[in-house]
Amino acid sequence: HIGNSALLTDEQKNMIRQKLSNRINSEDFLQARSQTHRAQLANKEEVIEKINELISDALKKKKARIATRPNKSSSEKRLEWKKKNAEIKSGRRKFKPDDY
Repeated sequence: HIGNSALLTDEQKNMIRQKLSNRINSEDFLQARSQTHRAQLANKEEVIEKINELISDALKKKKARIATRPNKSSSEKRLEWKKKNAEIKSGRRKFKPDDY
């Protein structure tokens, strides 16, 4: 139960609720399941590992993206692609008698 957890701060609980919202039910329980092993105990151990991994991943902060500008060659490639694409599309048009 996320709300009753003594290990997590309120900020961490909110982060978990946002990032793992698809795995939290209406009663505020984080759910995971495993049916890979035949033994119930092995499945329980796997679920515990899975939940610990989910929580640790949810609490990691994202790296801020550094804005970069496209270099000259990539902008030239883009322009060439646009010209080629325009030629292809202009070839699809129907011919009119005044075009000749």
